[in-house]
Amino acid sequence: MKDILLLEPVFKEKVWGGKKLKELFGFPIPSDQTGECWGISGHVNGTNKVVNGPFEGKTVRQLWEENRELFAEEEGEEFPLLVKIIDAQDDLSVQVHPDDKYAKEHEGYEFGKTECWYILDSEPGAELVVGHNAESRDELKEMVDEEKWEELFRRVPVQQGDFVYVPSGTVHAIGKGILLLEVQQSSDITYRFYDYNRPGQDGKLRELHIEESIACSMVPHEDPALDRPSWEEDGLKVERLIKEEYFTVHKWSLKKQGDTLKRLNSSYQLVSVIEGSAKVQTEEAVHLVKQGDHFIIPSTVDSYEISGDVTIIVSESTK
Repeated sequence: MKDILLLEPVFKEKVWGGKKLKELFGFPIPSDQTGECWGISGHVNGTNKVVNGPFEGKTVRQLWEENRELFAEEEGEEFPLLVKIIDAQDDLSVQVHPDDKYAKEHEGYEFGKTECWYILDSEPGAELVVGHNAESRDELKEMVDEEKWEELFRRVPVQQGDFVYVPSGTVHAIGKGILLLEVQQSSDITYRFYDYNRPGQDGKLRELHIEESIACSMVPHEDPALDRPSWEEDGLKVERLIKEEYFTVHKWSLKKQGDTLKRLNSSYQLVSVIEGSAKVQTEEAVHLVKQGDHFIIPSTVDSYEISGDVTIIVSESTK
């Protein structure tokens, strides 16, 4: 297999979702309350099908189980990363995710959930919740018990092009009017602190997980130090957004139509096209990709070329 794996997206309807995934990317969303596009996933709750080549019709989950050579023989029971596009028409719940240790002990799952966000678009005044103001776990519990939500949560304004790192244990929420690309550990474990007394799609109040949220939260909150080095390589602008325990994420920008990126490949890469379009050429085929497309460059591809006027997010597992 010397070609890329083009993927069919998986959509998730959410009470806070909207229709930007259709308006901006042309996705065939199931309703006007579609909150998430799972672009690259091997998770049991939603795994993508391959739409080209000899593995057409197989899922990423199946390939991870049956064709590990595509992923540099990386170890682990679960495909390690999940890449999403999130459309927040309304505020998401304020939540926290466990680390690996807590997830294994309490949920029986391999991964906790560390994630990061690249802001694709935001309405004026849009904000995230990132962190809290409690100095101790006792103070955190007291402020939650007394429902001092406005005093407790730290709000951060964002705009297009911002990048936010959200390690496990970070109290957080995506605010309304934000469209973002999320790269995360392949986990669907979420503990809700607060949900605005909002009914879910079934008309009932959504479950909160106060005890688990307090147990998992980083106390006191600390903002991670971020370094975003950038450089140019033969017409390609490269920006490293994050390099940490679970993943490395880069933004690659080809400046103009006709620019070509040539790459040797040693591992596998998860690619999300966030702007423009491009031609991807491997040893076996040529593909045209556009904004919203997601694909995997497997480790069996020795080299490839990308040409066009395009911006992509490239994610790699660092487990």
